[in-house]
Amino acid sequence: MYRLLVVSLLLMLAFTPYAAASDIATVGDAAAVATVLAAGGITLARDDKEGIAQFVKSNVLAVPVTMGLKYSIHERRPDGSDNHSFPSAHTSISFTSAEYLRKRYGWDYGLPAYALASFVAYSRVEANKHHVKDVIAGAAIGIGSSYIFTSPNHRYNFSVEVDPGYYGVRMTRLFD
Repeated sequence: MYRLLVVSLLLMLAFTPYAAASDIATVGDAAAVATVLAAGGITLARDDKEGIAQFVKSNVLAVPVTMGLKYSIHERRPDGSDNHSFPSAHTSISFTSAEYLRKRYGWDYGLPAYALASFVAYSRVEANKHHVKDVIAGAAIGIGSSYIFTSPNHRYNFSVEVDPGYYGVRMTRLFD
């Protein structure tokens, strides 16, 4: 629980200077950057070399996929500013970081990161920069890329298992 508090505080501090801005898009921009900085900073602070490689791989997949779709689909933004609405890059990078933290270090890190990434998605729609489908697609790309490349690195891991005729929660513990 202590980690949850520390991560929450770090995430809040990362974008607090922008919170005074009246423009929700500015706060959302800062929150998107904060998720990436938090994921990278936590990984570096833990001296997790394997995690750094996994985080980089996740982003190397998410960013080109997002930008490739954005510049090939040509969907008009709700505010009419350009034709690069689908999918949301802010949401993609935020959810890449959130899923990376959740899968690599558990829900103590993932929950506040997912909350912040969800705010980023909300801010993009509220600022009239994206449609709901744009942020859903961005989130799916981000979550998918980190899910593919990230493996757990914590002492305890909880996962939900569902099979035909069976469902349950599995807890695993790593021993040194």
